[in-house]
Amino acid sequence: MEYGCIGEKLTHSFSKEIHAALFDYDYKIQEIPKDKLDEFMRLKDFKAINVTIPYKQAVIPYLDVVSDTARAIGAVNTIVNRGGRLYGYNTDFAGMTALIRLNGIELRGKSVLVLGSGGTSKTAVAVANALGAASVKRVSRTAKEDCITYEQAYTDYGDCEVIINTTPCGMYPNIIGEPVSLDRFCKVEAVIDAIYNPLRSNLVVKAERRGIKATGGLYMLVAQAAFAAELFIDTKVESSRIYDVYKKIISSKRNIVLVGMPSCGKTTVGSRLADELNMCLIDTDKEIEKLSGKKIPEIFKQSGEGGFRDIESRVITEISAKQNCVISTGGGAVLRERNITALKGNGTVYFIDRPIDLLTTTDDRPLSSNRDDLEKRYNERYDLYCASADKKIINDSDIQNVVNAVKEDFLK
Repeated sequence: MEYGCIGEKLTHSFSKEIHAALFDYDYKIQEIPKDKLDEFMRLKDFKAINVTIPYKQAVIPYLDVVSDTARAIGAVNTIVNRGGRLYGYNTDFAGMTALIRLNGIELRGKSVLVLGSGGTSKTAVAVANALGAASVKRVSRTAKEDCITYEQAYTDYGDCEVIINTTPCGMYPNIIGEPVSLDRFCKVEAVIDAIYNPLRSNLVVKAERRGIKATGGLYMLVAQAAFAAELFIDTKVESSRIYDVYKKIISSKRNIVLVGMPSCGKTTVGSRLADELNMCLIDTDKEIEKLSGKKIPEIFKQSGEGGFRDIESRVITEISAKQNCVISTGGGAVLRERNITALKGNGTVYFIDRPIDLLTTTDDRPLSSNRDDLEKRYNERYDLYCASADKKIINDSDIQNVVNAVKEDFLK
């Protein structure tokens, strides 16, 4: 391997795509079990590598030279092999700083909780201190070193103003996890999550829905990769190029999620969007039937609405982890907040709002098979559709106008 990234589990990694967008060199992703790290580091069979969870501290003893920044932090994420001597750096520091500044998050004079006790948590502490935080506490599952426990965070630091998550809780493929409950913190102004897959973790989505400024870690990943690339091949990456690569990566990963009443046009709009944007199309109702081996009316008859909703939530959780897809949901998907939270992780949610007089009934829709039931569902759900959506698109004329409106918003 000439250039690459090492870690224990890397199925979630975007690093290869990012480095390919930055420079034309051969960059590989290599998972290394813990019992093989020593052999890999002693062999030194690479020109330069990035290092991720859980090896940012473990690699330090193998290095001949450690930069002042990396030494002060106690974590290395970039290693360059110069004539057999290994030089260690921390580009996460500059990457996280760039992420915070891009999102206009103010740390000066704020009380900050850093979730996690690994190498990235040490970087986050150093960044918070450098940006003038009034106090910084690391939080771990067990009290150790300078870490407090999560229970201590809730009881003694419930008035913290900024939360930085550096744990893998909520990271692909286990996207439902959340490291803390935001309900326990009364003064949080900003949430920063180093997780970048999904694009917005559950923690970020829930913060945004509460009106809290929040960001995932993708820009940090791109920025630190650019700063690492500068060390790899001794060149300069302009900030404008970092942002362009960030936009390119995020555009290639986002989903389009369609919500709305039965017969509002989600299936037709979704099919055209998938064709025109070269994206995969997923219909949650079809996935439910595939998983259960039954048609939806049969599921309702045998298991009731509650049983159907359980299967629906299971399907939505699974497909929400996918990327570059158009997802057409069932009419009642918005009834459970957990569904919308999962779908927003990688997706922009569009409410296809078709006037009630244009909606139609069919026998295969158990909860809206007649006009009275359809109108009842419409009145029950309309506010939920509006609250769940990032954008409302009116469908009262030509269907291509709806497709174009979604595309225009999604691609802007």
